[in-house]
Amino acid sequence: MSGTLESPPATAGEHSCWLPRHRKSASRARKLLRDFLAGLDGGEQYAETGELLLSELVANAVEHAAVPPGRLIQIRFELSPAALRIEVHDANTGHPRAGSADEDDESGRGLWLVDQLSTAWGCHPRPGGIGKAVWCLVGPARRTSS
Repeated sequence: MSGTLESPPATAGEHSCWLPRHRKSASRARKLLRDFLAGLDGGEQYAETGELLLSELVANAVEHAAVPPGRLIQIRFELSPAALRIEVHDANTGHPRAGSADEDDESGRGLWLVDQLSTAWGCHPRPGGIGKAVWCLVGPARRTSS
């Protein structure tokens, strides 16, 4: 997919880029996260949950951010020894709210999943910019004993 604007990492455990506000951006974001984590020691333990939560946050930015055409979304990852921080920035100032979905609904569970699977999540205005950043922290995957 064209339109990805990569930013040089501030540190070895950090990556950010801009993506088009398009439904295909969620799959592009997952690939970028997989590649980012594959290059870091211990990164694989954050991949499964990280990809799911990133996908939900990108989908929310694409579907619900009522902004003029052509606006981009920014994704940012940072891996520390204790957690993976995922951020999705969009140009809408409205804060996300978890909806309620009936069992037959095909959508409406994204923020519920973020709340259930992350160790913390939140939203804040973008520093020095228009809009907001929605973030979550992903802890390492628990190992199951066999």
